[in-house]
Amino acid sequence: MPRRNDLRKILLIGSGPIIIGQACEFDYSGTQACKALREEGYEVVLVNSNPATIMTDPATADRTYIEPLTWPIVAKVIERERPDALLPTLGGQTGLNLAMDLDRHGVLAKHDVEMIGASAEVIAKAEERDQFKAAMEKIGLGVCRGQTVSTLEDAKRVLDQIGLPCVVRPSFTLGGSGSSIAYNRAEFNDLVAHGLAASPVHEILLEESVIGWKEYEMEVMRDKDDNVVIICSIENFDSMGVHTGDSITVAPAQTLTDKEYQRLRDASLAVICEIGVETGGSNIQFAVNPRDGRMVVIEMNPRVSRSSALASKATGFPIAKIAAKLAVGYRLHELSNDITRKTRACFEPTIDYVVTKIPRFAFEKFPEANADLTTQMKSVGETMAIGRTFKESFQKALRGLEVGSFGFGCDAKDRWGTPEQPSIDEVRAKVGRPGDQRVWYLRYALKYGISIEELHEATAIDPWFLGNLAEIVELENELRTKASLSRVDDALLRKAKQFGFSDRQLSAIWNEAEMEIRAERKRRGIVATYKAVDTCAAEFEAYTPYYYSTYEDPIETAAENVPPGHEALARATGRGDGRWAYLEDEVPPKTPGRRRVMILGGGPNRIGQGIEFDYCCCHASFALRELGIESIMVNSNPETVSTDYDTSDLLFFEPLTAEDVLNIHDRVQPDGVIVQFGGQTPLNLARVLSNAGVPIIGTSVDTIETAEDREKFKSLLERLGLRQPASGIARNLAQARAEAAKVGFPALVRPSFVLGGRAMEICYDSAQFEKFVAEAFLVSEGQPVLIDRFLEDAIEIDVDAIADGERVIVAGVMEHIEEAGVHSGDSACAIPPYSLPGPVVAEIRAATGALARQLHVQGLMNVQFAVKEENERPVLYVIEVNPRASRTVPFVSKATGMPLARLAAKVMAGATLPELGFYREPIPAHVSVKEAVFPFVKFPGVDIVLGPEMKSTGEVMGVSERFSIAFAKSQLAAGTVLPAEGKVFVSVADRAKDHVVGLAKRLERLGFELLATRGTAARLAEAGVRVTRLKKVQQGHPNVIDYIRNGELALVMNTPSGKGARTDEGRIRATAVAHGVPCLTTIQAADAAVRAMEAMREEEMEVHAVQDRFPNYGGPQSPSP
Repeated sequence: MPRRNDLRKILLIGSGPIIIGQACEFDYSGTQACKALREEGYEVVLVNSNPATIMTDPATADRTYIEPLTWPIVAKVIERERPDALLPTLGGQTGLNLAMDLDRHGVLAKHDVEMIGASAEVIAKAEERDQFKAAMEKIGLGVCRGQTVSTLEDAKRVLDQIGLPCVVRPSFTLGGSGSSIAYNRAEFNDLVAHGLAASPVHEILLEESVIGWKEYEMEVMRDKDDNVVIICSIENFDSMGVHTGDSITVAPAQTLTDKEYQRLRDASLAVICEIGVETGGSNIQFAVNPRDGRMVVIEMNPRVSRSSALASKATGFPIAKIAAKLAVGYRLHELSNDITRKTRACFEPTIDYVVTKIPRFAFEKFPEANADLTTQMKSVGETMAIGRTFKESFQKALRGLEVGSFGFGCDAKDRWGTPEQPSIDEVRAKVGRPGDQRVWYLRYALKYGISIEELHEATAIDPWFLGNLAEIVELENELRTKASLSRVDDALLRKAKQFGFSDRQLSAIWNEAEMEIRAERKRRGIVATYKAVDTCAAEFEAYTPYYYSTYEDPIETAAENVPPGHEALARATGRGDGRWAYLEDEVPPKTPGRRRVMILGGGPNRIGQGIEFDYCCCHASFALRELGIESIMVNSNPETVSTDYDTSDLLFFEPLTAEDVLNIHDRVQPDGVIVQFGGQTPLNLARVLSNAGVPIIGTSVDTIETAEDREKFKSLLERLGLRQPASGIARNLAQARAEAAKVGFPALVRPSFVLGGRAMEICYDSAQFEKFVAEAFLVSEGQPVLIDRFLEDAIEIDVDAIADGERVIVAGVMEHIEEAGVHSGDSACAIPPYSLPGPVVAEIRAATGALARQLHVQGLMNVQFAVKEENERPVLYVIEVNPRASRTVPFVSKATGMPLARLAAKVMAGATLPELGFYREPIPAHVSVKEAVFPFVKFPGVDIVLGPEMKSTGEVMGVSERFSIAFAKSQLAAGTVLPAEGKVFVSVADRAKDHVVGLAKRLERLGFELLATRGTAARLAEAGVRVTRLKKVQQGHPNVIDYIRNGELALVMNTPSGKGARTDEGRIRATAVAHGVPCLTTIQAADAAVRAMEAMREEEMEVHAVQDRFPNYGGPQSPSP
């Protein structure tokens, strides 16, 4: 059946900011759906609040609204755009919940908007547990025994029926938020209370525990004719009890017999047909008891899921694209497979390789958090690797995590054989509790000789997986019996590479330089070859160039059978019979006369390096394509648009290590490599790549290092007459003390070459300095520690600029809303500056231009300034310069209408700014505010106070003609609902007490009732503000925590005088987060919030498409203003 012609305009809802449980996999899915629908001639309207994504680029949809994802705001978009249909299944749980809200409030019916892909009834049938349970029982499938409840009394009654341990799962939450396992009644009561508070519908599901069972996922597609295909089976390495997003997962499932697989397949078909999802993409999770084979259906996501991106990248099957086309009427047999161009979408993928996904965690950012892995998701990203075997893909994935490990041990992080080697008791304890470090302890256990049987009993990990890990350790032990590489024959070296051992691991085993290992390996002809991801196990030719590396045995062939361009992969056998040993490879030869440029991506998402850099990498690929240059993408993140098979001309799904990048470079011979767009990961490789002869384009490696080198940078600033806070550099504790004495307190201590301000701290005295500098040396791992004078009460400024070596355009000057000392990634900021005087902004522009010209920047540059009042005049200081893409590039691009990353890629490829039609700074007619989004709800009890170490996972954007409304929108988009009435608790540090008086008077005029503890209450009362005095927490009751828990507070304003979960202030802030009460921790944010609350009394929030604000988005400027 052809596409529906009764539909003209279709609305898609995005998933909002990147958060734990809902990351950029939905940016990938939504972007693919937008492209698919526009291919069919539909007008696509998109609503999303996240500026960092490709999805919200004006070129992705016809009408793009970067607005808060609440049903009243989306209702305004619907009223304005009048779409014919809403496709709710591609924006994660956020999109699904929002669609249901619009349906419940009658918005869809009022404007005659049809929900396509999955109706409200279908969504409810899959999402509401009682309905889902009844549906499964109807088709004869088992589910966990349990019941949905909405009160503690009902919960206790259900517990008597199902017993302990018991799983507590809040309804309609993301990534298992609030979900956990109760092992006793006291724990149960606490978890029920927390779960009811976490659920948007105040409802929880209580289920019998299936901890220790095996977990499988099936990615399934269905059309309206009940045609169903299984795209991919996925097996969890960890057993039930660990959220699937936090488990290592493997595709295809490795331990199922044919009979067991068919059983799961049949069940999947029955489930999706009974539920009735027509969108195409659904994820179904099963648990299987390994002792008796009992199978239960855990849940079904009636939408494209987190695992859909993984399954798409694992198989090459574009799930979101096909799902979107099925939603508008097509059937599976009517849609072609882009990769083969011969098979149809009803042709089930078959793969002849193994895919391993390993999650990336950020517990180092939250040392007070519980790092145990449970049913609530805690990972911030993931990496994926492809190999011919599980062992190969597993070791590749470990080195792709970018945590300093280069495989399953045998590297600088390996504690075995060192004074820090863990004891056998520590190892047994660590393997028995799922955690982010357990995988390394499994190796230690095997090194100690602990049997597979004992490990299986302790972990419930399938013996097949444990057996593979044991084989890796056995080969490691064999390699260690060789005194050096020269004693290793070709067969053993090739076997090591086939087991996934990296050159770095081999260098550690034999105590030889990594590059010497590489050179000798290449001399022997043991090199990586590349295979295509083709969806059909090579049964049909693959037309999409999407590759993974492996090490294979050579085949013998005649010289004339070696394909052109593959001569480097063949060598004569030496027997004199004309036969050659050839390593089969599927990468096409370079097209004569056409340039190739390789782009290095950012690897797995983590705090400090997220989707913003993937946005830049994608734009680099788009720009190169426009210039007629062949683009080559290298990345290991399955969640992203950059690893979509049609984003670049060639895609290599590989870890971002020197070895893997050099292997690809050897094979494709690019004319240039871009390292400045993928964040710190590729920058850390720049020097070794440059030394190996890799042609890095754009800003030179020397310039990048000059900006990082303290002495060189200080000299550069002196030449330009620019100020910098007093600073020093130390390589040991004695030097650090000496530098601190010169710099003075307060001092900012930070390791060099780390992401997201890791281990950065402000020290106000020697005691704090001794503590934090010791931690900084640990984190810096041999790199120096930087010590700067901290500028108190300064305003921080971020500037993004683009330069072509001669001309400089300052694209955006961003004023931070939070005080100095809050990491730039965590601070809200505004374009244009909302309080800086014009002369200061002009001085900032001039300083940025001088820096870019002096550094010979060719591409993007980010500069961080601070403005401090000294002697009654503002003084400008340079904090740091990064001659690369920054995390603010997407925000600046969407705030100003200038596509920075795309322009920068063209400049790096040789174009000048005038040739591209750009001459001056863009001046927007509106205000844009970027706000950070934090994962504190996932880490109960953690203090939420902000500092120099970054903790946010994502961001949102608010846009309006007024700063106050733009800020209000940003707060709403971030999930902070500023109240219109109620009680406000105010408690601020002494230095902020005078400032808070004005805020309190404004809140009083707005009709709010103020509460405060003794010190703040006395200051407010003295100023004539009516205030109710509360006891401090340690003084008894009633205190502010009582008010929060009773639901009596609308807002908390609490600036820190202390920090930590065990302080009274930390407990107040953590309790506010746990109960969904907005909590402001800086006086500047409080001031902006009060301005927003005042403005919302005067006007409503309006919605505007990006295309209306910038009708010529990305188009050239006229030469004269």
